[in-house]
Amino acid sequence: MENSIKFSILITTKNRLKDLIFTLKKIEYLINRDDVECIICDDGSTDGTFKYLCENFSQIRLLQNQKSRGYIFNRNKLLNLTTAEFAISLDDDAHFLSDNPLELIENYFNKYISCGLIAFRIFWGLNNPKSYFSADKPQRVQGFVGCAHVWRMSAWRKIPNYPEWFVFYGEEEFAAYQLFKKNIEIHYLPTVLVQHRVEVKSRKQNADYTVRLRRSLRSGWYLYFMFLPISKIPRKIAYSIWIQLTLKVFKGDFNALKAVTFALLDLISAIPKIIKYSNRLTISEFEEFNQLQNTKIYWKE
Repeated sequence: MENSIKFSILITTKNRLKDLIFTLKKIEYLINRDDVECIICDDGSTDGTFKYLCENFSQIRLLQNQKSRGYIFNRNKLLNLTTAEFAISLDDDAHFLSDNPLELIENYFNKYISCGLIAFRIFWGLNNPKSYFSADKPQRVQGFVGCAHVWRMSAWRKIPNYPEWFVFYGEEEFAAYQLFKKNIEIHYLPTVLVQHRVEVKSRKQNADYTVRLRRSLRSGWYLYFMFLPISKIPRKIAYSIWIQLTLKVFKGDFNALKAVTFALLDLISAIPKIIKYSNRLTISEFEEFNQLQNTKIYWKE
C-alpha cells in the first residue's frame, strides 16, 4: 500500500514541557493533516512530558527513552524511523510563522531536484517579529541550522548518520560536508519563516555557558580535521583559538579559557574517531565549497 504520509515533523524534547506545549499548539493545524505525521522523542523527561502528550495529543507518535540518550542520538533515531518523503526537524521551542509552509516546501523540492535539504529563515527571539517580510531570495548555501530545517529523505539516506560522539553542536556541518561530497545541494528558502524562541544574548549568563562553548569549539575542530585539506587545518585552528583568547580570555572571561583547554583535550582524545570518519575535501572541492553563500543562521527584521 502506498505511503500516504508525505511530511514528518520530528521533535526531540527533554524537560521543556511548557515550551513543547506552546509549539504543538502553534503547529497543531499541521499535525492534524492526513498527509502529516508528528513523531516526538521524550529523552528521559521527569516533568510529566510523556504522560501529558499521551493524554492530550493522541495523534502524535511518541517515543520515550527511560534514560537520556542525547540530542544527536534522538535525531538519528527519528530520521531513520520515518517513512515520509520529507522530514522536518523542529526544536521544541520553535514554530512556523509563515502560512502554508508545507506547500512551500513541497513546491520548492519539486522545482529543484538537486536540493536535498532546505534551510528555513529563522527569527531568534521571545517575541514575534514586527514584520514577516524579507527581501531575501532563495539560494544555495553551505549549511543549515538544526532548530528548523527539512530533509528530502532520499538525500538523508545517502549520507552517514549524525555523529553521536559530537554530543551537541556540529552535526549539521558534518551533514553539510557529507551532502556536498555527494553533490547534493542545501538551499535557503526565506519564504518559510520560523521563530526560535530563544534569547541568544542571555546564553552567556546561563550555568551551562562553559559546557556549551567547550562543545562548540571541539566540534568545530573535529570538523576541520575530518573534512578540510590538511594544509588548511593549522591556520584554521590557530585562528579559532586566537579569537577566543582576544575576544574573551584576555578580557577576563576565564570560563572561556577553561572551555578552550578542555576542548583541546577532547580533540586529542577524539583522534581515532576523526581518522575513522574523515571524508576530506580536495583543494578544488574546498575552494568550491567556500564559494557558496554562508549558512543563514540569524534573520533580523
